[in-house]
Amino acid sequence: MSTVGQLINGEIFIEGTRQQDVYNPSTGAVTKQVDLASKKTVEEAITVAQAAYPAWRNTPPIKRARIMFKFKALLEEHADTICKMIGEEHGKISHDAAGELQRGIENVEYACGAPELLKGEHSKNVGPNIDSWSEFQPLGVVAGITPFNFPAMVPLWMFPMALVCGNCFILKPSERDPSSTLFIAQLLKEAGLPDGVMNVVNGDKEAVDTLLNDDRIKGVSFVGSTPIAEYIYTTANANGKRCQALGGAKNHAIVMPDADMDNAVNQLVGAAFGSSGERCMALSVAVTVGDAAGDALIEKMQAAMQGLNVGPYSDANNDFGPVITKAHQEKVIGYIDSAEQQGSTIVVDGRNAKVEGYEDGFFVGATLIDNVNTDMTSYKEEIFGPVLQVVRVQTMQEAMDLIDAHEYGNGTCIFTRDGEAARYFSDNIQVGMVGINVPLPVPVAYHSFGGWKRSLFGDLHAYGPDAVRFYTKRKTVTQRWPSAGIREGVEFSMPTMK
Repeated sequence: MSTVGQLINGEIFIEGTRQQDVYNPSTGAVTKQVDLASKKTVEEAITVAQAAYPAWRNTPPIKRARIMFKFKALLEEHADTICKMIGEEHGKISHDAAGELQRGIENVEYACGAPELLKGEHSKNVGPNIDSWSEFQPLGVVAGITPFNFPAMVPLWMFPMALVCGNCFILKPSERDPSSTLFIAQLLKEAGLPDGVMNVVNGDKEAVDTLLNDDRIKGVSFVGSTPIAEYIYTTANANGKRCQALGGAKNHAIVMPDADMDNAVNQLVGAAFGSSGERCMALSVAVTVGDAAGDALIEKMQAAMQGLNVGPYSDANNDFGPVITKAHQEKVIGYIDSAEQQGSTIVVDGRNAKVEGYEDGFFVGATLIDNVNTDMTSYKEEIFGPVLQVVRVQTMQEAMDLIDAHEYGNGTCIFTRDGEAARYFSDNIQVGMVGINVPLPVPVAYHSFGGWKRSLFGDLHAYGPDAVRFYTKRKTVTQRWPSAGIREGVEFSMPTMK
């Protein structure tokens, strides 16, 4: 059985002290093992990155950008291999994996603009013969801790921009599906990245805590569940590190009485069940306004869900695949059980999903639950599975109040033909990413991604313009060269432009 190791100083390293099984979620079988880095190994990766930093920091941005251009081409060349790795370890259907990778590549494209993004600002003659300018300098060695649900895309949110800004990077991917992430990192070397600038350490809490507590790490970016995000943010800040930590979500879609119901249903089906609901931007709650909208939505959702195919990643005709582990499968089913026990109606039940030839896979079928209320456990917590819950209200304001009251504020959307309602919704809803007849309002690479409330810890969002700010520190220089023979006297007052 093969072992997924660490990437340190451009070479694969297997410590061999602790290892963990990696599963194929479609079959339920162990396919390989991942080497779990010890504190010593993580510290060695940091030492290597720190040694590589001075030369990389002083590499002109245009040369860093050229490496990213080559890296982008290599990602596209090896796309089929990367998507297959994602499918084998995550269970994501091939077309979904391709979409994930493309979204990651778009962030690489944005990073290719490093010379423009890092130009800084310049002002001549802010005072007599005094010029002032600002420049963006790298932080040093920074780290990224990424989740299982997007093993390609989320790392590509982080390290391309960190690298073109002049930082060295330590990536700690999910130990559940590490192969595609490691392969992508290896492509950087082929693209011309110097050894030691990018390192990958696979591991668990021991690796994470080492990154959080080592003084040589100057910044940490994280995507995952809210309890872990809060722990990482608090620990990193206590140790004087810059940190952005993206947490969980409970994304609501308001369905207005005037909505194009057929379109809304089509959008909800994909947004709720795509990737088996294992997306932080998945729409997991539909809030219908008025009895007629609720009844119509349930009727049309039932019909639309009849033809959904759940199955292995290798069949592109499938709509979505398994969830990541047996334990997570049981957790999702447990939420459906609790909703039923607390009085909701299971309209379409995916708890007994079976796929011929893959009976041991971690499958949960598409599930639709009606008559959910805000006191239910399944409503309060993030299910992270192919489950859509329907909450019925009578007014749009009631729907907005319900969304605003939830602890998460990652993404939301409204389905309506009413421009006034859409404008009011987007202006006033307390959520970080908003869609108008768009179910997954994930910003493009040249904007930035992030929620509000307990969905984001930190002041800056992920990727896009905010990433430049996160991975750099501003330095402002004020300069004057006095004219020959002219010297000023002593000044004790605050200097001003005279």
